[in-house]
Amino acid sequence: MIAESTAKAAPANGRPPAASQRTVLVDQFTNGILDPEQPMLGPVKDGGHIIANTAPGCWGPMITPAIRGGHEVTRPVAVEGAAVGDAIALRLQAITVTSLATASGNDILMSGRFLGDPYVAGRCPQCGTLYPETHLEGIGQTAVRCNQCGADAAPFNFANGYTIFFDGNHTLGVTLPQEAAEHLGREAKRYAALPDNSVQNPILAFAPHDLVGLVARLRPFMGQLGTTPSMRFPDSHNAGDFGSFLVGAPHEYAVTAEQLAKHKTDGHMDIDAVRAGAILICPVKVPGGGVYLGDMHALQGDGEIAGHTCDVAGTVTLQVHVIKGLNIDGPILLPVVEDLPFLARPLSAAEEATARQVARQWGVEQLEASAPISVVGTGPDLNAATENGLQRAATLLGMTVPEVKNRATITGAIEIGRNPGVVQVTFRAPLDRLEARGLLPFIRDQYGIG
Repeated sequence: MIAESTAKAAPANGRPPAASQRTVLVDQFTNGILDPEQPMLGPVKDGGHIIANTAPGCWGPMITPAIRGGHEVTRPVAVEGAAVGDAIALRLQAITVTSLATASGNDILMSGRFLGDPYVAGRCPQCGTLYPETHLEGIGQTAVRCNQCGADAAPFNFANGYTIFFDGNHTLGVTLPQEAAEHLGREAKRYAALPDNSVQNPILAFAPHDLVGLVARLRPFMGQLGTTPSMRFPDSHNAGDFGSFLVGAPHEYAVTAEQLAKHKTDGHMDIDAVRAGAILICPVKVPGGGVYLGDMHALQGDGEIAGHTCDVAGTVTLQVHVIKGLNIDGPILLPVVEDLPFLARPLSAAEEATARQVARQWGVEQLEASAPISVVGTGPDLNAATENGLQRAATLLGMTVPEVKNRATITGAIEIGRNPGVVQVTFRAPLDRLEARGLLPFIRDQYGIG
């Protein structure tokens, strides 16, 4: 039975199941594909910790066509006792940027260098090799070369790009002029602080310099954090928007719309509130869950409207907890209070006192006890993502979609995680509904309510 096979999630090559560990250290990466048939690391004990050294996402993997998913995420870790239909709560205890600098910007697709999808199926334009191994020759946007024939093989170039260097405390970054960007590009791996097992071509080698002297604040978060989908997916496409590119695709990772909806776990969110102090609750769709992470961003405005942001290497500490039988389809986020929309923040004692006065005046005997919750929705576009999030919230809490719409309007907001199709449906939900779903302990820890 699938629910009884959790203990078998981690072993490989017919060896006995590994003993569970209180702490699992992760410094290994996938080739861009999340595959439930591949062995997981761990398992980590329920209540234990995962500590990972993550590689930059987006641009580095995007110019490394041997990486098949658009990102370079960690090998998944099984969680002891996590069965299909459960959920795994991830407490983000620490996120630390280790890169000294990075580069990013808008992208241009390079015609003839991919099969249908440049994130997934890079192809050499000269020898036709699919997923070609490459190396760097010098710096600049022609530096990525096919190992087999020597052709320029990067599936992407910059439309408008920048190189940004961080202060020693990683509080600010400043964008650099050409000479400085090229200096960093010649030692790209060192300035990117690539983890030892990373195979990506560091994007600093492109040395973009269209923006100079711009100052940006750092507030790091995880662009990818979640659980393993129940069929193999390119990592960056484990979401409703990017995942839609797989429907009917010409490459080997094509899926149907029905398969995408059923098997994805929406681990690629690019929601800037997935940062230290937040709690992320993820669905379990394979035995052991398979917690993976990557695509750390040093900073990002809502929507990631440029398509990409400041991807960095870093270290992450997570604590994991199994929630039995929650049976959710996608992630639930409990942001830090600072990141909540104004209307969704817990009521202060003074606000509650004022509300009680109004209630007594009109014969309302009891005020609803409530707490914030943020339900993630994804889809091919923002309208579809919003509908998905509303329906997930309604299903979670036993409400109608119209009720969720009202609550999100007067006690919350619809926030854009990533354009074109990731949103947060955030509102204050009744405590009794949250308690019935087993979420109250996490609500209490996060907001001191209940």
